[in-house]
Amino acid sequence: MGALSEQELAAFSADFNKNDKNKIASRAARRSGLFEASFNDEVSKRLNHTFSTELDIGGVTDQKHSGRCWEFATLNVLRHHFGKKYHVKDFTFSQAYNFFWDKIERANAFYDSMIRLAGRPIDDREVETWFNFAGQDGGLWQMAINLVKKYGVVPSYAMPENATSNNTSALIDSLARKERKDALVLRKLVQEGKLEEAEKAKKEFLNEVYRMAAVALGEPPKKFDLEYRDDDKKYHLEKDLTPRQFAEKYLKDFNWDDYVVLLNSPNYDYNKRYHQGLYDNVAGGTPITGLNVPIEVLARAAAAQLKDGKAVIFGNDVLKQMERKTGFLDTELYKTDNLFSVDTQMSKADRLATGEGSATHDMTLVGVDEDNGEIRKWKVENSWGDKYGHKGFYEMSQKWFEEYVYDVVVDKEYLSEDLVKLWEAPAIDLKPWEHIGL
Repeated sequence: MGALSEQELAAFSADFNKNDKNKIASRAARRSGLFEASFNDEVSKRLNHTFSTELDIGGVTDQKHSGRCWEFATLNVLRHHFGKKYHVKDFTFSQAYNFFWDKIERANAFYDSMIRLAGRPIDDREVETWFNFAGQDGGLWQMAINLVKKYGVVPSYAMPENATSNNTSALIDSLARKERKDALVLRKLVQEGKLEEAEKAKKEFLNEVYRMAAVALGEPPKKFDLEYRDDDKKYHLEKDLTPRQFAEKYLKDFNWDDYVVLLNSPNYDYNKRYHQGLYDNVAGGTPITGLNVPIEVLARAAAAQLKDGKAVIFGNDVLKQMERKTGFLDTELYKTDNLFSVDTQMSKADRLATGEGSATHDMTLVGVDEDNGEIRKWKVENSWGDKYGHKGFYEMSQKWFEEYVYDVVVDKEYLSEDLVKLWEAPAIDLKPWEHIGL
């Protein structure tokens, strides 16, 4: 390693001090912080609150301190469907209910993988990836739908949010530690050829995971009464529904099997379908796949679905060029490069390849603004409560969509026949550590 000399450091200092603009920038950054000092208020001129297409929906939800955005976004789409059909805009589903079952199913997938990979060394990259994934609460649309298919849904009042679901850190930590310890036991049993004992131990471990989830979140209801008053103040009551009965009856015309995940990851080949087995959360459920296509395909399909009155889930890198207070998402929002007098701009493909970019959050598109067919901006429903943005809704520029959106979930009716055929083709398996927007 080459050591920095005193002469080099002195030269750096001299170069900094010879330009008064550096000192001005430093005073501003130290006084108000980098983002405030570089904030570009010009974006407000194009990110107003008016959209040419806008869904009529109720208020927003709040995932609090948890990584359950994927469940919130999925259940937001389902509740908008329910609300439109039954005329009750502010009806909400319980995120805690599906989160409970996710903990059980994900532990099952983890233990199965530990048994399958027991013959590999513990520092094998795939084994390490699974160990790092243990207990986590992040996920994707297809994972949420797998849970809905198997366990149904319940209204939010049937299993309300609680202190643990609102802040999942302690539960994640406890589950991760337990699952990793259990994995060592399972690996040893398999390595000793004791497969039956490994399966028996797995069941015991899952029973303990169930107990942990029940203590932390409460047990899910087996039956509940559906009771609500619609937007016309008409009262509705149906007693003794199971969660699956509710989903099968009230969401039966939401054809989730017809929905396609479109990816935009320029560092992978386009027009190919990819499978990320790390996220296959429910044994026997739908595999987690996405069709990689150019970004304009995602934009066209999402806009078409919105024009038909249906919300669109999308995965994105939300912390890039975003301000919570205004709810602005714009590539020109923070001029930090100007503040530092450097160039940090990277292509989308390079950001993905280096880990600078990834899909970190799921939100819901509920509006789009077009001018003669050209998309200018999008209305976004977030799940961070109504204190941020415009009462919980955000405005996103089309340029931000192009740079920081990695996937959208749309009905295949909005795709060309060629794309539908590509979606139906066999998927290419990804390595568990590969980042492609899934």
